[in-house]
Amino acid sequence: MPPSRTRVCCVSPKTRQVALTIHPYRPAAVSAAVEFVLGMSARGVSCLANTEDRQRLTEHTPDALLDGLEAADAECELMVVFGGDGNILRAAEWAVPRGVPVMGVNLGHVGFLAELEPYEVPALIEHVASGDYQVEERMTIEAVVRDAPGGSEVWRSFAVNEVSLEKLARERMLEVLVRIDGRPLSRWATDGVLVATPTGSTAYAFSAHGPVIWPELSALLLVPLSAHALFARPLVLSDASVVTIEVLPVPEAAGGVVWCDGRRSFDVSGGMEIEVRRSERPLRLARIDEQPFVERLVRKFGLPVDGWRGAAERDAAHAH
Repeated sequence: MPPSRTRVCCVSPKTRQVALTIHPYRPAAVSAAVEFVLGMSARGVSCLANTEDRQRLTEHTPDALLDGLEAADAECELMVVFGGDGNILRAAEWAVPRGVPVMGVNLGHVGFLAELEPYEVPALIEHVASGDYQVEERMTIEAVVRDAPGGSEVWRSFAVNEVSLEKLARERMLEVLVRIDGRPLSRWATDGVLVATPTGSTAYAFSAHGPVIWPELSALLLVPLSAHALFARPLVLSDASVVTIEVLPVPEAAGGVVWCDGRRSFDVSGGMEIEVRRSERPLRLARIDEQPFVERLVRKFGLPVDGWRGAAERDAAHAH
């Protein structure tokens, strides 16, 4: 099913609260966040930030409505991220379990998940203050590591982009048996295996030559990494599918590591199993417009929509 979209309009009589987080190494992120905090405070909206971010903001916003995010009873309607996609993934660790929507202001590189650029902060202030933004849901996935096939759970985490199994030793490949819904698919000697969401199809899976999947789709993407096998193509699976990756106990194998969004990891060895399925908790992304995904794709990747022929034709026209 496509991700749902809802229009938010906040008219709560009590003080509204909006959380924020800042890229730790970009001064421009602090400047944009300061502008946002002051704008929210002027409109009676309190901002919440963790201890580190609050310390960086307080000297520039001594009289603003700025409180601690750590408060157990803190209720907020939105998390605004001033940074890149990595910062949005970090914010998701806090926001996804709480069902809080996330909106990104891009101060990274590609910023594929981000909604706005820094110069658009004044517009962001007005949209958030009036509650004039939409929320769409993106599917996430959950990984469970077991000590043996069908054995006891030893680790669990969620991912917005992808769950990746990667080899630990550069000189040794992993031997894995991949199952779909309990049925064997293929045995691979490989550098690793990715299970990605449509959101993650433009991240690690894209670099591994997987297909781009429109976020309106709900599906799992299975991508082997440099697998030595006759059949090792990326596969698009139903969102109801369960992918199981068994790490085979091969002599002198160094084992591997499971990563969730490149942020949370767990070491695995031969005989262990990784099970990946759709999570019940989506990532809620806040948007201020309904920009078609194809426009975002063209803009973020700088795709040459004219091609070299179109560019030549345009130059010839200008020459005349």
